[in-house]
Amino acid sequence: MAESTQEFKPSLGLLDATMIVAGSMIGSGIFIVSADITRNVGSAGWLIAVWLITGFMTLTAALSYGELSAMFPKAGGQYVYLKEAYNPLAGFLYGWSFFAVIQTATIAAVGVAFSKFAGYFIPALELNDNNILFQILGLKIYTAQIVSILLIVLLTWINTGGIKSGKIIQTIFTVVKLLSLFGLIIFGFLLAAKTEIWNANWQDAWGMKTRNADGSILGGVAGSAVLGAIAASMVGSIFSSDAWNNVTFIAGEVKNPKRNIGLSLFFGTLIVTLIYVAANIMYISVLPLSDIASAPQDRVAVSASKAIFGNIGTYVIAIMIMISTFGCNNGLILAGARVYYTMAKDGLFFKKTGTLNKNNVPEFALWIQCLVASILCLSGKYGDLLDMISFVVVLFYALTIAGIFILRKKMPNVERPYKAFGYPILPAIYIVMAIAFCVLLIFYKPTYAGWGLAIVLAGIPIYYIAVTNNKNVTN
Repeated sequence: MAESTQEFKPSLGLLDATMIVAGSMIGSGIFIVSADITRNVGSAGWLIAVWLITGFMTLTAALSYGELSAMFPKAGGQYVYLKEAYNPLAGFLYGWSFFAVIQTATIAAVGVAFSKFAGYFIPALELNDNNILFQILGLKIYTAQIVSILLIVLLTWINTGGIKSGKIIQTIFTVVKLLSLFGLIIFGFLLAAKTEIWNANWQDAWGMKTRNADGSILGGVAGSAVLGAIAASMVGSIFSSDAWNNVTFIAGEVKNPKRNIGLSLFFGTLIVTLIYVAANIMYISVLPLSDIASAPQDRVAVSASKAIFGNIGTYVIAIMIMISTFGCNNGLILAGARVYYTMAKDGLFFKKTGTLNKNNVPEFALWIQCLVASILCLSGKYGDLLDMISFVVVLFYALTIAGIFILRKKMPNVERPYKAFGYPILPAIYIVMAIAFCVLLIFYKPTYAGWGLAIVLAGIPIYYIAVTNNKNVTN
């Protein structure tokens, strides 16, 4: 390892930064989660509405983060913003949650999705009892999970070679998956869209109802249960739209960060939001709602691709998703380690994570992130990971955007090259929507939202232990 005197080298332009935003967002979610959303809300109007609400929240948050990224254009992103707005404990709780569940569980979920779709070409990767390698502590370990871990290890190793290796992979894979998604959407509208399917799906567009796993209607949803159904649905759409803030973690490696980070956040989130809404409009133009809700293993995009291209469509979409998840995990792995690096510089994480190797990247931070993500791969519980991640992520987004109000009073004279769009109205709307989402999720999905909250709170004693140890070392 090189000494900690090594520094990050700004080598990412606006295109690179935008590709990190878009590439980190588009993983496996858009191809899968619409099935669960349709089971929760049951109608075309509400399916699109869930994606529009999520898109509005994502764009609002990204535009608000532009102010923070311009004020603090250095590595660490959200950890730094929370520390500056509140106190070191708030920053640490985010960093701890980021390490324990947010980033690592997202990497794991995306890695498992990669293996899942590789199963179309390699039957040994199918997640069924024929492909169990062994059992440990009651957990069934599948071949697919081992492949997921190997993928994470490979991408971690590539990123230890320097930011240039990571950015080349990110740009290439993101451009390919954007073009692929555009192609799927366009071909869907041109080749497979059927007027009778479209009209049938929109006949009762705003009648919210729950659907069974076979697509049949269970019953109507009314009263306060409507909010619960929307919150439960948004678990998937928020997961699919998350990780847009990853570019802020690598601010120290972006050229002209005060300008380019804010712009990349806007362009990246706008592109992805438009693609997500268009993809779902395409789904309901080629598939009946019952087929979306009952898609085998929730693979809505596979069913849509089959309707568009015939049987070969299954393989077309599998390749697309493998490309998408590979590129997504590269962006997540590349960016995540920079948070632990910044925490270590503050004496709040393993000291070794605060060093850069000869290629000017935090190698040790990359490898410990790899270790935790690999362990989470063994859980194999995609949906459970989504519940935990979505709750914790949105909770910290709300706190961070509230920090804009605090910093306007706390640091009124600090240069703000870019100011939050629509301040104070849009940031305030986001905070209200985010808090409502978190409260509803605890009420309607208490188990894993509760686990997510428990992980956050577990960071409090860990913080004070770290502070005490740091004081002892200093003295």
